[in-house]
Parts: sequence; structure tokens; C-alpha cells
Amino acid sequence: MPILAHRDFGGEGRPALVILHGLLGSSRNWQSAGRDLATSFHVCALDLRNHGGSFHAREMDYGTLAGDVIAWMNAHTIERAHLLGHSMGGKVAMRLACEQPERVNRMVVVDIAPRSYRGTHNPEFSAMRGLDLDAIKTRQDAEQAMEAEVPDWAFRKFLLTNLERTEEGRFRWTINLSDLAAGIPALEDEPLSPKHHCAAEVLFVLGGKSRYFKPGDEQHVCAHFPAARIETIAESGHNPHFDTRERFVEVVAGFLGG
Repeated sequence: MPILAHRDFGGEGRPALVILHGLLGSSRNWQSAGRDLATSFHVCALDLRNHGGSFHAREMDYGTLAGDVIAWMNAHTIERAHLLGHSMGGKVAMRLACEQPERVNRMVVVDIAPRSYRGTHNPEFSAMRGLDLDAIKTRQDAEQAMEAEVPDWAFRKFLLTNLERTEEGRFRWTINLSDLAAGIPALEDEPLSPKHHCAAEVLFVLGGKSRYFKPGDEQHVCAHFPAARIETIAESGHNPHFDTRERFVEVVAGFLGG
């Protein structure tokens, strides 16, 4: 079985902290926050399948993604670890914690709830799949081509972190765009069933300016994680590890015991 790629941000000898990125992200999105957290933990950020430097595969359900993380932990002889999952990565972490709680110490879920998010990612996938890679000559060309469907400048920049130039000078997507697009129904679905419960200590960190956590979502959280705490960083959007990094690191490290 292939093993996920990862970035080790240091802290060897300290308690293990495994970071799981969001959809269309990668471990590189966690370089700054990861290094900050490595003052208290041994921090490894994984590239989930079809992202970053990891292998490509058709299956994209949450049980399979959680299994990939367990396989990575086994390959690196990590019996237990803290988990930190952002957005889609938070859903993966929730599934893993419910199915194999003995492998998890504490868990932080960032700006996502254990429910479905139908149609959330249609614009970006449409823009990325519609980009004519043979026609673009520069990243600015790519940005301009995607602007109508992805008007937010910062989000376009984020999406284009997945675009790289080959040795021949052409552009290609580093992610497995076709299989990710095919897997969207499963990825936008609920990660848990009614039978999934976890008694571990869990912190949900929310962005006060984000729309991902809505009124009523706390009930979904408590149904699966009765010991959960929820903390909102008012100044942050969906990406508190970027938007309010110092405060985010402080909150996470405090909860995990750093």
C-alpha cells in the first residue's frame, strides 16, 4: 500500500502532532503554523491522497482517507498522536478518531462541522477544470482565466499553488484533479454515521468571519463528540492558520498541552 507524503516541521522527541490539510490544499499550506507548533510538538503535516506529493487513487471516501492516515502512522511507528484537521482534513480526523480512538490523544478540528456541505466547491472545480493548460504562458494568464468563476484574489492564489511548470516549460496540476472532481459527492457528504461517537477531548476552532459553521452545527458536534469544546477566533475567516496565525497557534497549543 502506498504511504502518504509529509513534511516534518521539527520537534522530534516531543508529543506527535499530525496535521491534515483541507481540500485542494497540501502540507505546504502549514509551513508557518507548523513551524510555530513545533516548539511544543513533533509536527508532521501530511499530503492526503491526490494532493501535494502523495499518490493518486480513485477512492475518496472518508473511511479510506482515515485509513491512509493510520497506514502513515504505522509506517512511522507512531502509536498515538494529536490530530489537527482543517476543513476536509477535519472530517478525516473526525472519522479516524471515531473509528480508532486508541490512536488519538487530543484532536483539533478547524472550521468544519460533521455534516454535509453540498455544492460548496463547484466554482473552483469548474474554474480549474476549464483552464486550458496548453494556452497559458504565465501564472498571471491562469489567474485572469479563472477570475470570473473565482473572483476572490487570495483564493485564486491558493488554488494556483497546485499549478506547477514542467521541465518542458508547460503547466500542469500537481493534484489529481479528475479523481478529486469525481470524488466531490463523497467529500461533501457527512463524514460520520449515527453510530460514530468519540469520548476524546476535542476542540473545534472556528473563524468568526467564516460561513462554514452555521447555527445548529453545535448539535451535530455534540451528537458525536460529547466532550467537545468550541472556540471562535472572531477576526479569522475559514483559514485561521493564515488569517490569525499567532492566536491560532496559541489556542491549539494551549488545548493540546503545549
